[in-house]
Amino acid sequence: MGIRSPYDRDRFESAYDKVMTEWPAGREAVLVPTPFGETYVNVCGPADGRPLVLLPGGGGATSASWYTQTAQLTRTHRLHAPDLIGAPGRSVPAAGRRPRTVADLVTWLDAVLDGLGAPVVDLGGHSYGGWIALHYALRAPGRVRRLFLLDPTQCFAGFETAYLLHALPMLLRPTPRRVRTFLEWETGRAALDPDWLRLQEAGAGFPSARPVTGPRPAPEALRGLNASVLLLLAGSSRTLPQSRLRSTGGTPIALPHAAPERLGRHLTGFLGS
Repeated sequence: MGIRSPYDRDRFESAYDKVMTEWPAGREAVLVPTPFGETYVNVCGPADGRPLVLLPGGGGATSASWYTQTAQLTRTHRLHAPDLIGAPGRSVPAAGRRPRTVADLVTWLDAVLDGLGAPVVDLGGHSYGGWIALHYALRAPGRVRRLFLLDPTQCFAGFETAYLLHALPMLLRPTPRRVRTFLEWETGRAALDPDWLRLQEAGAGFPSARPVTGPRPAPEALRGLNASVLLLLAGSSRTLPQSRLRSTGGTPIALPHAAPERLGRHLTGFLGS
């Protein structure tokens, strides 16, 4: 683990706080102890609402990215959005410890749910967060009631070669300019929220740990999944090979904050049914 390019913590914290002003009033933050360090979780919604856990994508995303969906989702759910351990955000990794395997990620998320007092949850994830969510649902079936996957990566198909080539400069040496250039390409130059974009840029060089990676779940494992599942894909995703599955629309990528408005209707309809 190490800083790969200049990182300004104050700039990152300021950008994070700015995006969090878009969350509903009454939001609180809690630190949940886990074997891999303290996990920072943004929490909002009715105290008696059904628990919903949202996992952010990789590549610099944080829990703040869900702000566009929170107002709708908290009408019925108690929303819990953690920052991933070892990734940009406010979680605090334990010295010398980080998740290294899928089993470690399951142990981490088990500890988060236990700390939140949520034995059974609805679970959702975007991109890399979808990969974590799917593996968790497969390995801890008794804890997941409903599962939604938003443009998940490495779950059902590999990455497009063009995507990896465009991402390479940012991955090798992340800088604000490289982050912006990649996001502009990835989203087809769609209009991005400037505050969210500044947060993404501010995360360049964050002292991140290497993310856990692994194979896609085996088909026989997927057939045994007992949670209700909603899969939503961007209509012309640059991350995944073109799919014939139902999509969220014609945008190049389904970002939680920039996805079509009907994304919220899909999620609330699925989670509330």
